[in-house]
Amino acid sequence: MSSHVLQRHPGGRIGRVVAICFVATTHLFALGVPQKDPKPALPDPVAAQCHDLVRRLPNVNAALCRDAALTPGPARSVQGRALLVRDLPAPDARLRVLVVGGIHGDELSSSSVALHWLRLAESGGFALPQAVHWRFIPALNPDGLIRQPPRRVNANGVDLNRNFPTPRWEREAPQYWERRTGKDPRRWPGPKPLSEPESRYLHEEMTRFAPHLIVSIHAPFGVLDFDGPMAPPQRLGRLYLDQVGIYPGSLGNFGGVHKGIPVVTVELPHAQRTPLDAEMRQMWVDLLRWMSERLMTPSAR
Repeated sequence: MSSHVLQRHPGGRIGRVVAICFVATTHLFALGVPQKDPKPALPDPVAAQCHDLVRRLPNVNAALCRDAALTPGPARSVQGRALLVRDLPAPDARLRVLVVGGIHGDELSSSSVALHWLRLAESGGFALPQAVHWRFIPALNPDGLIRQPPRRVNANGVDLNRNFPTPRWEREAPQYWERRTGKDPRRWPGPKPLSEPESRYLHEEMTRFAPHLIVSIHAPFGVLDFDGPMAPPQRLGRLYLDQVGIYPGSLGNFGGVHKGIPVVTVELPHAQRTPLDAEMRQMWVDLLRWMSERLMTPSAR
């Protein structure tokens, strides 16, 4: 209906409705009735990736990704996607823990679990002997994850978990790839160690953040692996310790064996779906319990 009709019939039904709405709104503001603030908009690169992650990842909705409050890290993937990170510092924290998901893009559940654990870490509902500074990188390989179909390697075709600079990499990594995998393209270690922006970023984070523990989430073997200088956890939830060995260029080999940083590798049982929420929570509780026993005792410090 045009505006001149309203003007010609100010006392009519429509005119009265408009007047009532105007007066009611004016009184609400005059009385100071609180209005709901819209949730702050996510930065563009984060909003775009959250949109992609929600569409792709199992058991991840828009609220979980938004509430994770991820921020772009100082590096980008081969295809220019921001490598998202969330820092959860704590006053007087003496223990730093780095949690990494999505090193392999087709292991979708690993990124989902990282986001769920981030929410649990932020909730702070678990008593620990000392404060922990957490850092989460839920999707180290966004190009492989968002690709349709998702794939293990990054956009350059490199297996990021074979691209870390373990000793004798130049000889051992290509040799292992050729002889043990039959030149499987899903496990190509790359032309040289740290050839990829994603592996370089994680390597630099290990220097900048100097974690006391790295938790690397994978799928789908359904076991718990460990590399490092201390007694490993025996189980997280329904995952039991089964140390499967080390590989040239792997994060566990580089961090746990050669740098002396304990690396807990969580191999979820399924790549396309997460454990139940209660099971993810139990795995988290078991991880914190082991940390309390092994990393937070006076002897561990």
